[in-house]
Amino acid sequence: MVCAAVLVPSAAVNAQSSVNAYSPYTMFGIGELGTPGNSIMRSMGGIGVALRSSQQVNMMNPAGYSATFRKTFIFDVSAEGNFLLNRQYKYDENNALSRTAKNAKNTINFRGIAIQFPLAKRLGFGFSLTPYSSVGYTMATTEQSEDIWGSVGRAVYSYSGDGDVTEVKAGVGWEPFKNFSIGIAAKYYWGNIQHNYASAISNDYVGTGNYVSVVGLDDYAISNFKFQVGVQWSIIANEKRILTLGATYDYGGSLRPKLTKTIYLNDVASTVVEFEDSRSQMRLPHSCTVGILYQDSKFTAGFDYEYQAWGGNDGYFEETIYGNVKVRYADTNTFKVGFEYTPNRFDVRRYLRRMSYRIGARYGDYYQTYGGKRLDQLAVTAGIGFPIRFMGASSINIGFEYGKRGTLGSVMSDMNTRIGLIRQDYFKVSLGLSLFGEDYWFVRPKFD
Repeated sequence: MVCAAVLVPSAAVNAQSSVNAYSPYTMFGIGELGTPGNSIMRSMGGIGVALRSSQQVNMMNPAGYSATFRKTFIFDVSAEGNFLLNRQYKYDENNALSRTAKNAKNTINFRGIAIQFPLAKRLGFGFSLTPYSSVGYTMATTEQSEDIWGSVGRAVYSYSGDGDVTEVKAGVGWEPFKNFSIGIAAKYYWGNIQHNYASAISNDYVGTGNYVSVVGLDDYAISNFKFQVGVQWSIIANEKRILTLGATYDYGGSLRPKLTKTIYLNDVASTVVEFEDSRSQMRLPHSCTVGILYQDSKFTAGFDYEYQAWGGNDGYFEETIYGNVKVRYADTNTFKVGFEYTPNRFDVRRYLRRMSYRIGARYGDYYQTYGGKRLDQLAVTAGIGFPIRFMGASSINIGFEYGKRGTLGSVMSDMNTRIGLIRQDYFKVSLGLSLFGEDYWFVRPKFD
């Protein structure tokens, strides 16, 4: 098992109950952020802000809702499995590398649901429900102070947390001019995140038997609205090809979750020694994404750039932990690229030529720094789309993603103790179903 968690010396990271995340980095902030988009877009590196399609949902830019044809209905649902491996260097009392600790976890989770349909000519509506972020970790650490060891005994501290934040998005897209669309969407975030901590004396050297464990619970109840605006401009749009520029702006800011802090003694009566209700500083970033996407009958290629302004060192989020090591929000930059190739969508005899083949990549920063150190995030993706019927747009989509987060580097505490950071390697498999309802869904047949 990993014997030191993020910035917690001599800690043990164990399996925990959450099925959404398994990361010591989720101990701080809003947790691990999900990659937006449906299974198709995530297989292409996570691009999609410039996607303009009449047969596929756009979960990333509300301006794309206006591309939906009249008398059609688009539905998309997906699930995702994740295998994650944590690794960390361990250091001895002389700050020399002693060994590498490891642990792993498998999870599976609902990934999202989305619908899109027209309201009028050049006016479309979209709705989606997706996990925005997830928290999941369990750790334990032993007190290092010789004074406490000598006067009290072996003190053990444990930390755990779980929960998630869900995003519900609904909006409209409008094409006021040919090949130019705008959109706006309301986003509602809700969820609960719990952080638990406890201290206990495992060996009472003093022998008085008067020590009981202390247990604390921080419960964050999140319920807040934000909004998103988007624009798309197809600078080339004809029967053979389309080239689209897209951009979105997400209004972030404080979520102001209700924080309930409870501390009690783990005695027979579970005596509460502190109870407090307040508002926390948890927040979402102000985010701007720009992208370009090219499409023709066989090939799709796109590039997205995303900037997220979390607040940096302006005091929106900062925690001082063991050894005066600081954890802070940090602004991030993410680059995404993706490709899709379909040999012949209309091949009557060869099914493999009607399938779609996808690859992509993504590189960026994690939104927190640890002791001033930034963490890189890198992912490579691939996927296959299986058309459900000939001359139809509905498909079953399988996606794959391999990525890494963090580093096997370290930080130094004020106590001159070297603390190893966590390197996470993961592999994800997603399964999505995209259903496109053509005109005859809404036509009543007549017989003479």
